[in-house]
Amino acid sequence: MLQLHYFPSNASMTPHMLLEELGLPYELVLVDRTKNAHHDPAYLKLNPNGKIPVLVDGDLVLYETAAICLHLADTHPQAGLAPAPGTVERAHFYKWLFWLANTLQAEMPLYFYSDRWADTPEGAAQVKAHAEAHIAGMIDQLEAELVRSGGPWFAGERFSLLDPYVLMLCRWTRGMARPARTLPHLGPYLQRLLARPALQRAYAQEGLGDPKV
Repeated sequence: MLQLHYFPSNASMTPHMLLEELGLPYELVLVDRTKNAHHDPAYLKLNPNGKIPVLVDGDLVLYETAAICLHLADTHPQAGLAPAPGTVERAHFYKWLFWLANTLQAEMPLYFYSDRWADTPEGAAQVKAHAEAHIAGMIDQLEAELVRSGGPWFAGERFSLLDPYVLMLCRWTRGMARPARTLPHLGPYLQRLLARPALQRAYAQEGLGDPKV
């Protein structure tokens, strides 16, 4: 059985939502960050970076959210969570998946953990402010792409693994001055995602209450 090591509202949210979309049997294993469980020796054997999530699939131990999502899509092609390899659509899919992981998601720690990049509270406040401004510009890119694709989903007519990834990252903006949900096209799009039963189940299992972004 698949095993997902997770913590609520962390980067494990996207593979968790995908597992529910796929309807696969799996086990959730809580990595309690409040007790520094992600730094325990047993967990570091799974992911030496001490980051969440980890997916265990038989003998395969996989970390990095985007890699886990691609693995789930590629091992269950009948679900259509990614375009066919070798197509133009697949190339654009790769572009957005890696942009979400390496550009938008990578900027988020500068906002949430700004004290790690500064020696003073004033410096940390500057880092956080700059990160929020950068993230706002990236959220604008998501809005523009949603308009370009024509919806109802991020890549167009078909739901893909990009959609829960976008939802997770947009959720992380909820405490910012201009949350993603306030944009004219992203807002309704996020509500369409939150109406999906699989995503609602993942939210409930993580104890996040009513689905919100």
